[in-house]
Amino acid sequence: MRAAVFDRFGPPEVLHVVHVPDPRPGPGEVRVRVLAAGVQPFDVAVRAGEMPWAKIQFPQTLGQEYAGLIDAVGEGVDDFVPGDPVLGSTMLNGAAELLCVAAENVVRKPAALDFPTAAALVAASQTASGSLLELGVGEGDVLLMHAAAGSVGTVATQLARRAGATVIGTASLRNHDRLRRQGAIPVTYGQDLIQDVRDLGLQPTAALDAAGGEAIAQSVELGIPLDRIGTIVDDKAAADHGTRVVRAGRDPKRLAAVIDLAARGEVVIPVQPFPLDEIVEAHRTVESRHSDGKVVLLIAS
Repeated sequence: MRAAVFDRFGPPEVLHVVHVPDPRPGPGEVRVRVLAAGVQPFDVAVRAGEMPWAKIQFPQTLGQEYAGLIDAVGEGVDDFVPGDPVLGSTMLNGAAELLCVAAENVVRKPAALDFPTAAALVAASQTASGSLLELGVGEGDVLLMHAAAGSVGTVATQLARRAGATVIGTASLRNHDRLRRQGAIPVTYGQDLIQDVRDLGLQPTAALDAAGGEAIAQSVELGIPLDRIGTIVDDKAAADHGTRVVRAGRDPKRLAAVIDLAARGEVVIPVQPFPLDEIVEAHRTVESRHSDGKVVLLIAS
């Protein structure tokens, strides 16, 4: 099979596509023929050597989220058969034509949802839904969503609105129309953010930071209770200000719930696709933080 690997830490150019042996599913596992694989900032950080705790064995594959078709099943697997469309989380092996994962973590893909969109939603759905749950965002809240145009922010905005919250979303000006379509009130990030939020006449009651930088400090200055300010990207700022780091773990049930909403058109996410052979450009795009949607690799079958 073909897989994208890197043999040393470094810039996107260390990535290349090679042929490697096909994996075989063990007991309780399924093998998936991957049709689409998401690219996360986590992948970029691992490739750059910024995640020293990650268990790397060169040549190392990347990829944490996938969508595809069951290709084979291991011993003891009765819930899936070859040909079933599925999606889910994995660890450092998604950017490949085949991968093996525990059957208990696999989510069925609804027919109404295409494979690239399914892959795009895997991590964002679990992080967004879990973070909102930890912060207790619900009816009557005013959520300040930092980086609302990113994949997590996109899903969190829509889920918060469904829960009855008002959402103020930070983004660059070019993304404001998209935020409005998602149901958010857009404001531009930067030094004027605090005043821009105050000018809305709405007092934020919770904040979710997917941006880093000044987001936590700005949330604190806006008077949001410290225990309702959470970040998924800036542990240091959370420690400095006494706010929360939200580590919403992987949960197939939470993922399936958001996927069902997406299949009904009630949660949407823009996708920016790249062929597997263009993984270098895909990583450059994620690093730029100016993609036109969730970056997804298209894996030829």
